[in-house]
Amino acid sequence: MAAFRGKGEGQAGFQNGSEGKMPTINTDKVCFIVVKARELESEDEGVEPDASNATDDGFVSVLTEDAFPTIRKEISSFIESMDIDEQVELVALMWVGRGDFVASEWNEAVRQARARHEGATSTYLLGVPLLASFLEGGLAEFGESCELYAADRQ
Repeated sequence: MAAFRGKGEGQAGFQNGSEGKMPTINTDKVCFIVVKARELESEDEGVEPDASNATDDGFVSVLTEDAFPTIRKEISSFIESMDIDEQVELVALMWVGRGDFVASEWNEAVRQARARHEGATSTYLLGVPLLASFLEGGLAEFGESCELYAADRQ
């Protein structure tokens, strides 16, 4: 089981076991993407201007799709700034969380992610419905979570 080292305990991330069957990508990087992907998932479709009522006094909506391109660009830039090994592991981790692989097949997931890599990794990942849930599922397969990451940012 991987050990999470929280703030004040060194760099947060997975520990690479002697068999190399664990992710080496920094857990905080994965959790940043999870948090931002959740923001994308929470975006409202937007509403028509006439959707208000008298109680709202003309107020239309608090959440609209106006922030969507900004958040999407932030996630995309963050993923594309990662080195290729991190991008490959991020895809493999999403696949583990989606159930395409199990934790014991980590090396195979990474191998296939590397072999299939073409184009922008961010485009692929942002096209995956439930990306945040799949990444969290992948973390859970290795005994990790974003719980400490989220708590540290409140």
